[in-house]
Amino acid sequence: MKHNNICKWYEACPLKSFYEQGKLDKRWIKDYCFGNYLKCVRYIMEENGSYHPDNMMPDRTIDKTLL
Repeated sequence: MKHNNICKWYEACPLKSFYEQGKLDKRWIKDYCFGNYLKCVRYIMEENGSYHPDNMMPDRTIDKTLL
């Protein structure tokens, strides 16, 4: 499946790895990474050079199971 609206940080994002490991539901990838990534808090923080933990979700929640 080809996606035209992919976040430029997708390949380096830990959420990609979590998804590939089966730890993250596909909806996160679909809704943010291949969807409206401009609403992703991770994307915004990355663009600003702000620290964010690997287990922070696109909506800013922290998923303690992802470590």
